[in-house]
Amino acid sequence: MHPPTLLLASDELQLSYDLGAGALLGIAAVAVGALLALIIGAKMHPLLALVIVSIGTAFATGVEAADVLDVLLDGFSGTLGEVALLIGFGAMLARLVETSGAAEALSEGLVQRLGEKRAPLALGIASLIFGFPIFFDAAFMVMLPIIFTVARRVGGGVLLYALPAGAALTTMHVLLPPHPGAVAATILLGADVGLVILVGLVVAIPTWWVAGYLYGTWIGRRIVLPVPDVLMGGPRTDAADATGTAPPRVRTLLLLLLLPLVLIFLNTAVTTAARTGAVSEDATWVHLLQLVGSTPIALLLTVLVASWALGTRRGTSRVVVEDLLDNALKPIAPVLLITGAGGMFGGVLIASGIGDALSATLQDTGLPLILAVFVISAIIRVALGTATVAITTAAGLLSSSVVAADLNPVQAAAMVIVLAGGSSVLSHVNDASFWLIGKLLGMSVTQTVQTWTVVKTLVGTVAASLATVIYVVAS
Repeated sequence: MHPPTLLLASDELQLSYDLGAGALLGIAAVAVGALLALIIGAKMHPLLALVIVSIGTAFATGVEAADVLDVLLDGFSGTLGEVALLIGFGAMLARLVETSGAAEALSEGLVQRLGEKRAPLALGIASLIFGFPIFFDAAFMVMLPIIFTVARRVGGGVLLYALPAGAALTTMHVLLPPHPGAVAATILLGADVGLVILVGLVVAIPTWWVAGYLYGTWIGRRIVLPVPDVLMGGPRTDAADATGTAPPRVRTLLLLLLLPLVLIFLNTAVTTAARTGAVSEDATWVHLLQLVGSTPIALLLTVLVASWALGTRRGTSRVVVEDLLDNALKPIAPVLLITGAGGMFGGVLIASGIGDALSATLQDTGLPLILAVFVISAIIRVALGTATVAITTAAGLLSSSVVAADLNPVQAAAMVIVLAGGSSVLSHVNDASFWLIGKLLGMSVTQTVQTWTVVKTLVGTVAASLATVIYVVAS
């Protein structure tokens, strides 16, 4: 059987407002170029740039002025409506884990169990676990003092410890919900969240092993840099300062991180059983389990349990816990709005006919769907620098083709991972993480390219390759 190529959402390409495919693709190229110029050249905030370019694209493709606002809001709300709760509850859980000192306890426990010689492995494993609920930037800042402490104690240069940990965090951030890019792609491509998490975990561990541990330790031994003085010692956490108690047990943290996974997987299992006729789709208990296992409710329950287990149970007052949760929501406002704006841009591309024009053009080339998804995501990523915008825009562009391909649930989940992989490659000077890693670890631009750019590219290509194997096997 031949792999499916890019398919159209309908049997016949419907071009908007009598514009040909060439004109529509030209407008798309100009739109992406304008985004690049505004975000990189003019240093405009991505939210403003996305909205402005979305409006310009709508007018350029002939969308009537009376319809422009509806098109914009449909794309924005359609993406953000399902993403906002996931990101919000994920941020709350992350804040509770961070302030309780659980990350430091996990890292120290693993170093003690595995030994100092395996400290890079221990920090990488800790980061894989810690990176599941927490955004990359925040998680890296929490892990950084721990990385510096271990590097000073064991020796060998800071990159030997920082790269495996950083690679683990970015792998989880790129591939798995509840991180915004993966959530947006899952929704836009119509995949099941539970299966995306399952396939993502299967892919993430070997991906990190290759990109983070094998390459990270190899290059870390060849580029030996001293531990920077940007941070002196490890931070004291808010919760510990407030209560004077020791960090929570590692077992408590692991159980908390497993709770949403178990609930989401339960939802997936019950839904699959209902679809196959093994259980009645109309049974009340089936609907209740599906509700409890839906991603927003699963994360809500986990936040409630974490508030007690990491907060009030350990002597933290309810006022302090409430303040922690409130503060957790403040930094994610830009992420939410940019994610929604990325969906807005994708919505305009679809409504204007650009998505179908791109599908038709790639169909003529015979490019397989799975490869086209990776290539388009990678191109947008290289152009714009931000993985969240890249994956959201690419998912919006290709959603009609993916839906029309009539993939089975495992293939759809694998497709999300391939798309996410493309959004990770070739991190360079227009990527915030490039500068974050480079500056905090004391690297030059050349050294950052040799280390972080290669790590991110390996994460993307290895993850996409493994997901492609799963896609083919599931076909």
